[in-house]
Amino acid sequence: MKTKPENDTELHDKINRETGRIRWDELERHFAQGNVIYVSEELDLIDVAMRISHDDKESIARWMREGKVAKVSDLQAETWAVGDIALWASVVHPFILVQPEKKQLH
Repeated sequence: MKTKPENDTELHDKINRETGRIRWDELERHFAQGNVIYVSEELDLIDVAMRISHDDKESIARWMREGKVAKVSDLQAETWAVGDIALWASVVHPFILVQPEKKQLH
């Protein structure tokens, strides 16, 4: 298991600065390579990126069992392509984590 960086605040800030919205069509090449990972709207994208950076196998395995973290499916990719969707994305090499925008309750 990788050791945690001494300063998680700096890692959090770095991931946060590097997270942004991206259109699905810009991710299709990475999807074809199998490197795009879906993160449920129920989870905090930055937290998931940090846990992957720390190689937190227990949390990642639990989220995968719960369907909250998974490789983007063909159906998701097709739906996002047709809908010209923008997603939140964060890179944790070699993966790109993507998350649909959280639904706003009115």
